Amino acid sequence: MTSPASVPPPGPAPDAPGAAADGVSPAARLSRSVLDALLAGTELQERPTPWSVLTTPAAPDPVGAVRYFRGDGQGGVDAVVTVSLVVPAFGLDSHMLFAFGAADGPLPHFTLDSVQAGGGYAFHLDLVQRVDLAVSPSYADLVYGPLTAPFARASEIPGLTPAAISPRQRSLMSPWMLVHRADESALRAITPIAEEYLRHWLELARAFPADAAAEAKEGDAPLRDRRLRQALFSREIDPVWAQVDRLLGPDATDGLRGLLTTGRLTDEEAGA
Repeated sequence: MTSPASVPPPGPAPDAPGAAADGVSPAARLSRSVLDALLAGTELQERPTPWSVLTTPAAPDPVGAVRYFRGDGQGGVDAVVTVSLVVPAFGLDSHMLFAFGAADGPLPHFTLDSVQAGGGYAFHLDLVQRVDLAVSPSYADLVYGPLTAPFARASEIPGLTPAAISPRQRSLMSPWMLVHRADESALRAITPIAEEYLRHWLELARAFPADAAAEAKEGDAPLRDRRLRQALFSREIDPVWAQVDRLLGPDATDGLRGLLTTGRLTDEEAGA
């Protein structure tokens, strides 16, 4: 999940910015706008999951939802998973979007976290690399070069402060990752940058540069991707999962981690 903001413990909700007149929070609006653009630019089909409504043992009301989309298996975009956790009593409004390239392909994984918690906002945006960038210059230049300008513009937005994530978590991401805490105006200002990252990613999904694709084929792509995703959604590396456990319970949390790690439902989950 690699979220820049953690799930707070049960307790009184902190003072937090109010939602817009339409009832949609800035964190939810950012996530929705990017998901809508992603779906408009692909041919993904939504699939049901056992977690269309997320619940918690601590309260009777739903606390979130999962959406799952699949591609046609012909390369490009393989799957998209969104996880929303919305618990007003905890002051939490968290939205994670992860779009995965095929396991044997070069397409980086697109990720966006958009969170309201603790009276403020945070976000995490990246294209997660599929190769070792230090020894893959064509991949680095062709895949990440176009992100350099929007990455630099983000540093000029007032109201952003670096979020605290561990060096181990940073090692899983690209040098073009943006991970910040934000005030409301800064979160709104990041929307066009997130959309620019997404547009570039969709261009890569439609026609991946041949030079960069050749470098990505030099290793065992499926093995690397499996290990990368196991690390991305590892309990040991990302402490947010222990906090999700407290909210959803370990069984639901493990199911979500499995879906994110593999991009697939188990036979039992698909039949639920």
